[in-house]
Amino acid sequence: MLRPGELIKQLNDMVFTIQLVGHTKCDPSWNKPPKQHQFHSFWFVSKGRGTFILDGKHHTAEAGKLFVIVPGTVFERVPDPQDPLEYYLVRFGVAGASEEEGQWTFRPSLNGDFPLNGVYTLQNSPIIINLFEQLHYLWQRRGSMVAMRRKILFYELLLAIAHDFRSHYVAGSTTLAIEHTIEHMVNHYPEDLNLADLAAMAGLSLSHYSRLFKKYTGYSPIDYLVHLRMDRAKELLSLSDYRLKAISQSVGYQDEFYFSRLFKKIVGMSPTAYARKHANQIKLVSGPLS
Repeated sequence: MLRPGELIKQLNDMVFTIQLVGHTKCDPSWNKPPKQHQFHSFWFVSKGRGTFILDGKHHTAEAGKLFVIVPGTVFERVPDPQDPLEYYLVRFGVAGASEEEGQWTFRPSLNGDFPLNGVYTLQNSPIIINLFEQLHYLWQRRGSMVAMRRKILFYELLLAIAHDFRSHYVAGSTTLAIEHTIEHMVNHYPEDLNLADLAAMAGLSLSHYSRLFKKYTGYSPIDYLVHLRMDRAKELLSLSDYRLKAISQSVGYQDEFYFSRLFKKIVGMSPTAYARKHANQIKLVSGPLS
């Protein structure tokens, strides 16, 4: 299974359309023969037991199980007559769409690239069930506002699934400790922050903190801090006319030449080129940044 940070990175570069939302309470004698599916879909079991067969492999279907079906999967569903299944279904379309520095990249078909496929056990079932219920409720209604709300709920569902996956990697108390260090970075990114101090703040050894932070965010702690600084620098380059040295110092780098090299490595262009591209020249001005 993908690490949560990597999963979110991939999902952030995708767009989705909702094609069908259903809620089924199976009759004890209900059975569906094998069928090759042509769409992406989520099947979340809320009650009962049964067997879901994916490409010939048998899986126990029970409350809390999420089945992610991708196009081409041969799928068969067999309920338990003594404990009939109840599940939610969301069928969706997916395409790639990413933007970098104003340049959009589109990939209309992601059949082989969707980051989830197979069977997952979710821990926060009440939250997931609530989102499926809301989607099903809205599916039975029409209108542009309703359609937008369905899209928002679907993204909330994806985020809830990713959060659930993250709980498999990082315990609750550790999650709070890592969030505390992230909050500290956000509020103090211009300062001289180091890995040892952040690990101590989280109450973890340096290696354990680094490993859990990467699982939690998809970045190492130092990479996370660098990207925070570069995001703030991009904001200043786009919206202000402060000189480069002042911007460099305001985001934590006393050496403007080192800052420029790092900025180009992360962003793909020099700070000056970035400012020009965003219709703002870096001007020589005096006075500190506020």
